[in-house]
Amino acid sequence: GLLGAFMGTFSGTLNAAQAYVVNDIYLKYINPNAPTKTIISMNYLVGVVVVILGVTLGFFAKDVNSILQWIVGGLYGGYIAANVLKWYWWRFNANGFFWGMASGIASALLLPYVKIWFPSVFFSLDLYNWPMLFVISIIGCIAGTYTAPPTDTEVLKKFYRTVRPWGFWKPIHELVVADDASFTGNKRFKLDMFNVVLGIIAQLCFTILPMYFILWMKLPLLITVVLIGVIMLILKKTWWDKLEN
Repeated sequence: GLLGAFMGTFSGTLNAAQAYVVNDIYLKYINPNAPTKTIISMNYLVGVVVVILGVTLGFFAKDVNSILQWIVGGLYGGYIAANVLKWYWWRFNANGFFWGMASGIASALLLPYVKIWFPSVFFSLDLYNWPMLFVISIIGCIAGTYTAPPTDTEVLKKFYRTVRPWGFWKPIHELVVADDASFTGNKRFKLDMFNVVLGIIAQLCFTILPMYFILWMKLPLLITVVLIGVIMLILKKTWWDKLEN
């Protein structure tokens, strides 16, 4: 079971790394007209390099907990800002996404060394340094965004009409309404947040459910199953039934 879980996570991460490097870097900037055979070879090469790099870095890890703390507390701090702003701020662009991710991830990579140099400034537990890395990433996002022009207006209008996100989209909303007076923006912020909270609780329940089942902890298992059922019924009314075609 543990080996199966490891292989599932490992293969998914490896495939994602190959796709990112080959599609987003090699094909976009280095060799856009690469033939299929070359693309396949590059995928194999990137896969081998990523595996070797990962194994090498593994020898420098003290324990699993330290790596997990760094991923959750450090790396996520530099990862979340860009992935949130891309949905809720119309001015955010690819340049802002790149610099937000770059500044956040670079800060996370430097964190173990900076903690040694300035022990009185940073917490020993990486999880507590999350807010600082998050702020650095936001600064990178904003600075990067304003160093490049906005995304094409037609692209933004199409996205806004299709997704109807809430957030800082007023300029695009006005343009869309000017084209279609019958268009209405998303007014369900509170309901969406309510559904998000329920979804998080349900996800946690699904995570812990197999543990209760394997250990045969009957009462916690029953409570978890009932809780999942109640949440599913609520989400059926507050989310599923309100989805539009």
